[in-house]
Amino acid sequence: MSTRATLARIRLNPQSRAVQRDLRDATEMHRTLMRLVPDHLGESPRRAAKLLYRLDETGTTSTLLVQATTLDPARLPDDYGHCDVRDLTPMFNALKKDLAVRYRIVVNPVKTKRLPLEQKGQRGNRVPLTGPEADQWWIRRASEAGLELHTMLPTPAGTAYLRGKGTGSERYHLMRYDGTATVTDPYALTDAVLTGIGRAKSYGAGLLSLAPAGTA
Repeated sequence: MSTRATLARIRLNPQSRAVQRDLRDATEMHRTLMRLVPDHLGESPRRAAKLLYRLDETGTTSTLLVQATTLDPARLPDDYGHCDVRDLTPMFNALKKDLAVRYRIVVNPVKTKRLPLEQKGQRGNRVPLTGPEADQWWIRRASEAGLELHTMLPTPAGTAYLRGKGTGSERYHLMRYDGTATVTDPYALTDAVLTGIGRAKSYGAGLLSLAPAGTA
């Protein structure tokens, strides 16, 4: 599996109309960021490009992290924000079993509601998880991704609203987790970082950030 990936860190310009629009509508944010990856990627271009993103907000500062196999920040709207780009290859090379790391991720914890027997074969509605149920969801998904969690700080990360034509009132409830962990499976973890975790990957969920536990 190729571990090629690039991360763009964009400090958003709050005066930009494009930024204001995208922060209101996750569909528009998705469209803006898809401009950064190559064209003609087939029927599932986001998946082909492995595009993931996360919005980190600190005080009055909003920073957008965007990850994909290839990114061209020059295709962002004018005055969208200040962008720094780095290659993630050194981070992937550093992932070893028993490595202590710090992590951050925004996820969309959900479960599929069971349907009555007479509706067998149909897909049940997805129900957002909160509180201990959401925490258990993340513990389970982290384990599958090659992480043994040691600490976990859950923080509600708001709701991603899809306001575009044809989306109705669709929305995704997001939760951020920060903490420390130990790498148990570097290969599973590499795949999780590259492809994301959980649902709503087109709308700000699933991007897992890692750093050695001793770094600032």
